[in-house]
Amino acid sequence: MEVDSRKLYARQGCSSLFTYCVQRLHLSEHAAYLRIEAARLARRFPIILDRLSDGSVHLTAVSLLGPHLTPASHVELLDSATYMSKREVELLIAHERPQPDVPAVIRKLPAPRPVMVPDSKCPVSVAEETPPAIAAPVVAAPARPTVIQPLAPERYKVQCTVSRETYETLRRVQDLLRHTIPSGDLSAILDRALTLLLAELSRAKFAATDRPQRDRPSRPRSRHIPAAVKRDVWARDGGRCAFQGEHGRCGETGLLEFHHVVPYADGGETSAANLELRCRAHNQYEADLWSGTARPLVAREGRAVFST
Repeated sequence: MEVDSRKLYARQGCSSLFTYCVQRLHLSEHAAYLRIEAARLARRFPIILDRLSDGSVHLTAVSLLGPHLTPASHVELLDSATYMSKREVELLIAHERPQPDVPAVIRKLPAPRPVMVPDSKCPVSVAEETPPAIAAPVVAAPARPTVIQPLAPERYKVQCTVSRETYETLRRVQDLLRHTIPSGDLSAILDRALTLLLAELSRAKFAATDRPQRDRPSRPRSRHIPAAVKRDVWARDGGRCAFQGEHGRCGETGLLEFHHVVPYADGGETSAANLELRCRAHNQYEADLWSGTARPLVAREGRAVFST
């Protein structure tokens, strides 16, 4: 803040605070931008320094909240953003400052320009003249990242790039749904498609169904997990990892697997009472504990803390 307000960066041979942060402090461009943004906001709202100091808000949160901070509301917004992730802060802003819906647009992107990479494998003699161009592999420009941004608490903007085949499939779907969706609204089509996909994945992953059939009794020592057991375990664990760490339960909902609490090799049964959901990392972690790959470090209150 002082370097900025007193222009002390000029003494260091820098024309701006940004140049000073990058060339003298050796920060990345993004890190420099976030710190400059926070410093300038902290001159107006000094409480930001306290929140950054105690870790209740991070630099990205300050940058996102900056345009919405006012003398009357800055304390309330900073309190609401305490310990929030970037996505949660974006949703908070959408709740406080909802934006209108974006129009549905389908347009063809220009073809990416090829990037010529010099071919280092082609030696050139010093006496020879350098050719005007050397055949080199063509590197395609990176694809634009997918954008998922909240506009309001119940509405999101989704933007991505698709292939020609996907575009043609979308057009065919629009034509076939004209009787039920005359406007061909992309959001309505996407909602229906994802709903059907979710139902299919749920049936495959944990045997979800509206009409469960009576399962045949399974053998206690079989690795096969009956459909009814899958449904019971998934419902009980809420579709997320049930591993309990020192600071609470894991909240992962991706790459979930069925885990034997008492290992199958130790006689554990394939039953709802002995099965829990684990993310792949914690399933592997507990397998390492059982196999001895992980070793205990410290015993606390009758339990061991392990490290791999």
